[in-house]
Amino acid sequence: MASSSSAPESKILTLKSADNDEFQVEASIAVQSIAIKNMVEDGYTDIPLVNISSEVLIKIIDYLTKHAEKSGCSEDELKEFDDEFVKMSIKKMSLFVYAANFLHIAGLTSLLCQAIADKIKNKSVNAVRRIFNITGDYTPEEEAEIRAEHDWAHEGELDETADEDDVVRDENEGESDDNDTSEEETGEN
Repeated sequence: MASSSSAPESKILTLKSADNDEFQVEASIAVQSIAIKNMVEDGYTDIPLVNISSEVLIKIIDYLTKHAEKSGCSEDELKEFDDEFVKMSIKKMSLFVYAANFLHIAGLTSLLCQAIADKIKNKSVNAVRRIFNITGDYTPEEEAEIRAEHDWAHEGELDETADEDDVVRDENEGESDDNDTSEEETGEN
């Protein structure tokens, strides 16, 4: 006969990252993620997270653990933890936003999006385009017309810098470009 204890047994989940690393996490912590909660409700205890690297998953588990212990820390301590958590480049934060959104962790998604917004505040349109790898689809004439119509949006001195660490690029960017040569480059039709 099994002995009964006064404390209920904690259910442990295994989270498997894209790097095939496994992390043992208490269900009470992991189910802060709506995606994981839904999988647990469907009976899963081994949860594959093929879109999330080990590095990102470790930090997300730390975030969930800290936020699960809200009763054990003050609001100031939690704010200090969150402020320290988002001390990373925009490029890296973007990876975390994708993961937090995939896992449906609303608080983390909001925290990261606000941190990104704070970092790009007072950046020029050109700097934001460089950071997020956005190509303008306006002709120079159209862009000049829009700037003239919305001159107030371009007032003041805006920061033109875009640190290379902050530039967000598609990881597959350029892979096919190395082998493909356009007709214009070869002169063929």
